[in-house]
Amino acid sequence: MTQESLDIVYDIAQEKPLEERHILAVLVDNEFGVLNRVVGLFSSRGYNIESLTVAEVDVKKHLSRITIVTRGSARKVAHIIALLERMVPVHKVHDLTTESPFVERELALVKVVGKGEERVEALRIADIFRAKPVDTTIESFVFEITGTSEKVNSFIDLMRPLGLTEVCRTGVASVARGKKGI
Repeated sequence: MTQESLDIVYDIAQEKPLEERHILAVLVDNEFGVLNRVVGLFSSRGYNIESLTVAEVDVKKHLSRITIVTRGSARKVAHIIALLERMVPVHKVHDLTTESPFVERELALVKVVGKGEERVEALRIADIFRAKPVDTTIESFVFEITGTSEKVNSFIDLMRPLGLTEVCRTGVASVARGKKGI
């Protein structure tokens, strides 16, 4: 008997663990090479980063916050967190998606080129999504949109048939709700 037929006979599950989206907030020393080490940890193990944002959050203590969006099973993400926590310049790691309710936002600039009905439709959709035109010419718009990644993706998808020519995204910024910080 083959392994496959044995699995069927004994009803052994062949399903992959559920891969979910996770937002990790990582507080690190703001020093040369830290971002490279964090990204290297992901790439050396074949983990993908969907979104990455970095900014200094405490000038006096020289601390930066790295927000990473990745996909993986609970076990895979727990492994990533354990590896990050062992890195010397890392102070704290939080999985915002599992620890508490959180607020997530992303900003995108979306350029749409078109005339006539496409322009009217682009403005109508932008109004529905509360996207602001930040640059307007006779043949194009640049819209600024903020919201969850899903909202930004939906807006971009609706702009494609109307003349979408360029997209620039900031990546996800996210913070836990309530009075407790990282």
